[in-house]
This record gives sequence, C-alpha cells and structure tokens, in this order.
Amino acid sequence: MSSVLYVAGYLVLIAGVSYLAYLSHIPESYIVAIAAILLGIGVVSGMESVRLKNSHYRRRPGVY
Repeated sequence: MSSVLYVAGYLVLIAGVSYLAYLSHIPESYIVAIAAILLGIGVVSGMESVRLKNSHYRRRPGVY
C-alpha cells in the first residue's frame, strides 16, 4: 500500500510542478523535460526504497 501512496504522491508532485511551470509561461518542451526528469527521479528513488525493504538485497556486514 505504501508504494501506491508513493506513486500517487509523486504524480501529484509532477502535476503541480508542471502546472506552475505552465502558469509561469515556460515553453512546453521544457515542461515535458522537467516532468521526464522528475519521473526518472521518482522511479529511481522508488526502486531504491523497495530494494532496501527487501531483505534479499540487504548486504551482510563485511560483504562488499
């Protein structure tokens, strides 16, 4: 359930930033680029948080 909330929150963030950029008369190509960058950051941080929760991927002390 927390991953669904995470995705929903990130989509709201992207929509809000895009709307504010639109109101600031930033060109649409820049808005799309900003949204794509935020989406990439969201995917990477979401996968990182899921990976850390999964015990299979946790490193044991002394193992690199």
